[in-house]
Amino acid sequence: MNQPRRNLTRQQALRLVEGAYLAATTGLIWLALYYLPVGGALFRLALPLPLSLLQLRHGGRSGAEGVLLAVLLMTALMGPVRGPLLLFPYGLMALWLGWSWGKGRSWWLSWSVGVVLGSIGFLVRVLVLSLLVGENLWVVITRAGAGLLERLIALLQLPISPDLTSVQLMALGLVVVQEVIYVLSLHALAYWIFPRLNAPIPEPPKLLQGLVALDPL
Repeated sequence: MNQPRRNLTRQQALRLVEGAYLAATTGLIWLALYYLPVGGALFRLALPLPLSLLQLRHGGRSGAEGVLLAVLLMTALMGPVRGPLLLFPYGLMALWLGWSWGKGRSWWLSWSVGVVLGSIGFLVRVLVLSLLVGENLWVVITRAGAGLLERLIALLQLPISPDLTSVQLMALGLVVVQEVIYVLSLHALAYWIFPRLNAPIPEPPKLLQGLVALDPL
């Protein structure tokens, strides 16, 4: 006997369509980040937001499916190494922010864990890309840390000279500071934009309201 046909409800159909579109949007932003010569900072800032929006609107399962679909799409287009790099940290960041915003968690929690995810993801990308190009890319970051440390020593007129440990710590500090600014910017953008898409996020702490207290776009 033929099995009865199961018709999708409007909500299920909407979830599938939005999931496909937002996963494809994430994939397009990832491609643009890699291959377009301009707009890298803007593309990087936009990467986690479509999948976070999907999770806010349709729940954690939809968010995880969207991340998986985006990773599979990028793996097919970019290969088995660069495609899965979408996860580090952007896919994981999208899942974490979508979950914490959906549960109404404090910005301090979502921000701090986001910084940890971003820092780990950055180091994973440096490691993988170093293997791909056959060159230690961490050296570039270390040189930037050494240059900054030397400037600080000269500015403060300290009678010391930087050693390898202090240079490495400074380089790691640069990565963390970058992620602190990046994750806070994601929170601010979501706070301005998502309410217009019927997906509001928690209010910022009083200490941060002066930084993000702008009219929604």
